[in-house]
Amino acid sequence: MTTWRVAPAGARVLIGGMFVNRLGGFVQVFMVLYLTGLGFSATETSAVLGAYGAGSVAGVLVGGRLCDRIGGRATIVGSMVLSSALLPSVPYLRDFSVLLPVLALQAAAGQAYRPAAADLLSRMLPPDRQVMIFAMYRLAINLGAAAAPLLGAALIAGSYTLLFFTEAAVSLAYAAVVARHVPRERHRPPTAHPAQRPGGYRPVLADRRYLLLLFAMLTSTLIYVQYLSALPLAVRDRGLSPTVYAALITVNGLVVVAFELPMTRFTQRCRVRPVVAAGTALTCLGMALYGPSWGVAGLVAGTVVWSFGEAVSAPTLFLAYPARAGPPELRGRYLGAANAMYGLGAALGPVLAVAAWGHFGAALWWWSAVAGLVAVPAAWAGVRPGTHGDASRADRGGAGQDGRKPPGSTGS
Repeated sequence: MTTWRVAPAGARVLIGGMFVNRLGGFVQVFMVLYLTGLGFSATETSAVLGAYGAGSVAGVLVGGRLCDRIGGRATIVGSMVLSSALLPSVPYLRDFSVLLPVLALQAAAGQAYRPAAADLLSRMLPPDRQVMIFAMYRLAINLGAAAAPLLGAALIAGSYTLLFFTEAAVSLAYAAVVARHVPRERHRPPTAHPAQRPGGYRPVLADRRYLLLLFAMLTSTLIYVQYLSALPLAVRDRGLSPTVYAALITVNGLVVVAFELPMTRFTQRCRVRPVVAAGTALTCLGMALYGPSWGVAGLVAGTVVWSFGEAVSAPTLFLAYPARAGPPELRGRYLGAANAMYGLGAALGPVLAVAAWGHFGAALWWWSAVAGLVAVPAAWAGVRPGTHGDASRADRGGAGQDGRKPPGSTGS
């Protein structure tokens, strides 16, 4: 593919390293089994999961801020080194009051690299390549995350200690590869005097249009993650076997892996507004289709619809557009805010969905349609009018979103 061939070596290292890093991402997958195996109660396990989710959200916010201050390369290296230093201690901790903050801190350290990696990719490639390179970035994450449970299961057959040490070694290796092969960024000139530049995330919070988009991201993520919580409950309550649920998750993976890159070749030429609105609408519609009792065929149809929604909009909604939505010196924070909305939705969504299922039952799925009626207009309004995808004629013929003239390369 053209984008991969013309991408600088540093971009390919980042994406390849991301695949290996996610391939070695075992701890979160097996955390519940590990904690319950140690004898912790369901309440204590839930508290750790909540702290881990909160740490992940805090990590991407801190990572976005650090990225703007010290650069993406240094942020990734620091994130991975700190994570690898914390992980080996976990198997030797038995005191709940110590284990909880350590895992929360490890989650923060382990997620801080995400906005930095996206920031580096957006700076390494011209605007007409960014949606496609982010689709490749997501493909690497999805493939690595899909294979990680299999490798993790093989490791815990030996011991959980081996699991933690292996993830630490993978994180340290990723840090070494980035430090060795990703070039140090050039100094980023500020657009205002330091005394006039607000710190932290205040500039992002002052961008009211972007706040609408963040709201749409959070809402769509809350709906999207129902496949992890409400969907297995729905399969069970309909008298279907767990194999049906596993097959539905497989359908999602196949749709995303098979169609996201081909779809991106088209969506990168479109205006951003209809792309993010259509993807958000398909996500909410697919979940709503679980409402009618149409049997297994209906469950498959709903899964295909929301999986296409993910494939259509995710590279643009969570990565490519946030990388261009603000001024260059705030890019890490804009990306950090987008990552935080996904992390917050992923942490709260399963908890809220399980509670709502106990109260509403199958009527929960109709609330997905209601959420779509709110999220789709917010996504539409949250994108600047007239903004095109990276390979649009508008971007090729004029200045990019950060005021730079993009190179004249075209295609995927």
